Amino acid sequence: MTKPSTSGSPASDDDEIRHSVLAYLQDHPRAADTLRGVVNWWLPQQRYENSRQRIEQVLAALVAEGLLHRDRLPDGEVLYALNEHRRPSPH
Repeated sequence: MTKPSTSGSPASDDDEIRHSVLAYLQDHPRAADTLRGVVNWWLPQQRYENSRQRIEQVLAALVAEGLLHRDRLPDGEVLYALNEHRRPSPH
């Protein structure tokens, strides 16, 4: 995936998370998962295990941009998936 950010700034962390999510979805275009699943499966866990809130913010931004869509599950979890009408670029 991506190399860990060396600057450590929130913006660069967001960019890295964004790139990792979009790269994963480019390789797995039918993937759909909850925030917990995104953290555990889509992203390099050692890098992001303490960044759940930041990841949730990036996912919300990707939804707002129309690149992802989200559906609320009966248990209250949110499922994220690629918006089939838009093809993201991981850059």
